[in-house]
Amino acid sequence: MNAPVKNYMQAMRDTSQLFGMNDVFIEGLYEDYLANPDSVPDEWRGYFDALQATPGAVHEIAHSPIQRAFADLPQAGVCGVFIQEADLERKQVRVLQLINAHRFLGVRAANLDPLNRYPKIEVPELDPAFYGLMEADMDTTFDTGSLVGGARMTLREILRLVRQTYCGSIGAEYMYISDVAQKRWIQKRLEGVRGSTGYDAALRRRILERLTAAETLERYLHTKYVGQKRFSLEGGETLIPLLDHLLQRAGGLGVQEAVIGMAHRGRLNVLVNILGKQPRMLFAEFEGIHAEHLTSGDVKYHQGFSADIGTPGGALHVALAFNPSHLEIVDPVVEGSVRARQHRLKDIEGEKVLPVLIHGDAAFAGQGVVMETLAMSQTRGYRTGGTVHIVVNNQIGFTASDLRDTHSSNYCSDVAKMIGAPIFHVNADDPEAVLLITEIALDYRMTQRKDVVIDLVCFRKLGHNEQDEPLVTQPFMYRFVRQHPGTRALYAQRLAGEGVIQADEADAMVTNYRKAMDEGRNSIQPALKKSSGRVATDWTQFKGDTAWNVAVDTSVPLERLQQLAIPLTTVPKGFTLHSRVQKIVEDRTAMARGDLLLDWGMAETLAYATLLTEGYPVRLSGQDSQRGTFFHRHATWHDQQRTERYAGAYTPLQHLAPEQADFVVIDSLLSEEAVLGFEYGYSTAEPDSLVLWEAQFGDFANGAQVVIDQFIASGEVKWGRLCGLVMLLPHGYEGQGAEHSSGRIERYLQLCADYNIQVCNPSNAAQMFHLLRRQMLRPLRKPLIVFTPKSLLRSKDAASPLAEFTQGKFQPVIAEVDTLDVAKVRRIIACSGKVYYDLHAARRAKGIADMAIIRIEQLYPFPHHDFAAQIAAYPNATEVVWCQEEPGNQGAWHRLQHYLLRHLRKGMRLDYALRPSSAAPAAGYLAVHQEQQKAVIAAAFRDDLDIKPNPGAAHHEHH
Repeated sequence: MNAPVKNYMQAMRDTSQLFGMNDVFIEGLYEDYLANPDSVPDEWRGYFDALQATPGAVHEIAHSPIQRAFADLPQAGVCGVFIQEADLERKQVRVLQLINAHRFLGVRAANLDPLNRYPKIEVPELDPAFYGLMEADMDTTFDTGSLVGGARMTLREILRLVRQTYCGSIGAEYMYISDVAQKRWIQKRLEGVRGSTGYDAALRRRILERLTAAETLERYLHTKYVGQKRFSLEGGETLIPLLDHLLQRAGGLGVQEAVIGMAHRGRLNVLVNILGKQPRMLFAEFEGIHAEHLTSGDVKYHQGFSADIGTPGGALHVALAFNPSHLEIVDPVVEGSVRARQHRLKDIEGEKVLPVLIHGDAAFAGQGVVMETLAMSQTRGYRTGGTVHIVVNNQIGFTASDLRDTHSSNYCSDVAKMIGAPIFHVNADDPEAVLLITEIALDYRMTQRKDVVIDLVCFRKLGHNEQDEPLVTQPFMYRFVRQHPGTRALYAQRLAGEGVIQADEADAMVTNYRKAMDEGRNSIQPALKKSSGRVATDWTQFKGDTAWNVAVDTSVPLERLQQLAIPLTTVPKGFTLHSRVQKIVEDRTAMARGDLLLDWGMAETLAYATLLTEGYPVRLSGQDSQRGTFFHRHATWHDQQRTERYAGAYTPLQHLAPEQADFVVIDSLLSEEAVLGFEYGYSTAEPDSLVLWEAQFGDFANGAQVVIDQFIASGEVKWGRLCGLVMLLPHGYEGQGAEHSSGRIERYLQLCADYNIQVCNPSNAAQMFHLLRRQMLRPLRKPLIVFTPKSLLRSKDAASPLAEFTQGKFQPVIAEVDTLDVAKVRRIIACSGKVYYDLHAARRAKGIADMAIIRIEQLYPFPHHDFAAQIAAYPNATEVVWCQEEPGNQGAWHRLQHYLLRHLRKGMRLDYALRPSSAAPAAGYLAVHQEQQKAVIAAAFRDDLDIKPNPGAAHHEHH
């Protein structure tokens, strides 16, 4: 003890009358006071009076009579009764603790590993002795509390129940769920059956048939196509009866569609044995026969498929999503596709469309997009009524299986606990337990509308792929794998032993399946030939060779625009807007009258309004999308006088007309990857909806680069998947630093080929209006990347008159706007985006009349015809200068220069004005930014093009 503390304690001993050694003396004084207050000294009477007057104090009585009464109890012969009752009560409490311990920790003692590599773990809290309960207590009857199975049971019966339920082939984790009703629901389902299924012979035979199909397909392919990659399901074949049972039960519960997302392992097996893909089609892919219409195509274990399968509730449409090699990235894509289908079916609660995600154990624990997707699961803009997650836990990730390396928690599935999802671990070698858990998991999702996880603990018989040798890195594990007879053989032996099948029947199933394989037909899960009559989307009109520049009228009559402006600017009665928002609404009213030019926010809002009233739903999401990062949109208004948490929000675009299409604007959670993946999935399932994702700043989209690279840019050429998703990426150099300036135009242009995407950089409000309308009105569905402005959002220079909305169209190239003598123009300055206004102002300030400025608003597909027309418009021009704000190694320069060169006349020269090449997109210092911006503009107008504009810029292509 340090000196200050020691001295303090000594002072207390020396001065306090309440020091502990005085307790007997003070107790005696207090007893006298209670009997007669006048019998104690005045200072003590005053102290005790103060105690009695303390707020909340209860009237005390003397303790000594009570103490004497307890001292007399042994003479009365009742002490033993009290002691016995107290001991029984103590044990009753301990029994309830034991029950709860099994609910919390039984999973640790469950028999989950088919390989049985390690000794069974000892969990002290599951031993009755831990609670002082001995063999002598086993036949004592106790209250069971919330345990399902009887209000009172002997300890022996209680132990049998909880061990059968929580320590057998099933290990359940759910006690962390905060909702008591949900926990009681799970307890009723688990404890009510004690791990026993009671399945009839027909279902048990079906399980064996599915196991046989799963195993035999893999072995058939292994011998027919030796050495070819297929990412075998062997060791995890129980996935097939699991999925079969899940979909059959889902169909019986009224589900009409199911969308499955999974990685490559077992994918071919699922395609054939669940979705009913004909083996001959699969064999053709092994033999190199592919779809001729795809310019790229993809490997067979990335392919998607859809089919209708028969269920007790009728036809169920099942879609397996296309998937790249990037693990788990398909998760949000599936969720988005499901949400779109639910919207189409008006399935508000998620009763008709079911998402199923199949994960690998290492990826589920390791990939951040899993967490992001889980985080979306209960949010208003992204919930789908719960997802059934299936972890194919083969206990190894590529070559890593040491739990000290693969995750930092007890189980690979622990990430799901963050949203309170129940997790059911189950031994894949017990197929009936797997089906029982599948029923419970699906029913939980259907009743509670929340995510649920099945952790299917199995193993991987072969290496990461069929050319890999797992013994090199996993000799210990694969000694057990080599000794394992296979789940099919174990289950067949079990059924034969119980008289469910004849001794030779299991082998006959293998023979029959192989015979069907030889004939190229599916004998286990034939897809239905007739359509289920479901509400489906029609992509036919978008699958032709429609040119990107097909003519389409995007103008809107003045009367209609003004009529739409009324609900867009009408504030509900009793609704108080913020003063700044009130001013914006008043300005928009003036814009509709034609008194003010229309700014970006009004133009964008009118584009949505016109599409909504023409029957096109609009879905806009992103961080700050309701207000707009830069305070320009205000799609949702907030009552400044609201008093309730969830009241006082009003979205004018939802109140245009009785028969309008749905408008949804979402302030998303702070995720780029999962949210953009979700919106991509949504747009691939809903061609008639305008789906937009907005980045807070354009370069923030690089947090979703996998979605952009693997789906948005290449989904059509790999898989034939069309998509009309719009990405809004704020872009512009205004001195905000390296992370808030560039939307990374160069990255999107690098991805451009095969007319796969559209990249546009509109420079005024009317251009944005027509661009958004063109995206829906053309019979064409291609992703649209729009680099949107920041400072231009409220700039008068970028505002547009009403006439450009009623008569105009989107212009891929905007010609010179000033009147110049074309014969005297010697230089054409081509640019894109905000830099145009800096160039225009500088030219006017300098009084330059021999340099024309044109804007390339669509960077890809490049508008060759429009650009060539601008070159031809100036017959005496000998120079073309490309001007951009971005550094030379970024922006559009590298990609566009060969397009520009193609259209130059003989003797014309192409040059540039831009920032020096840089590792960072923009300068972080405002003074440096301003100096660079001035240099870029000056370089565009320099007289001698041989004088390079910036130090280092001349050699940017070599950096």
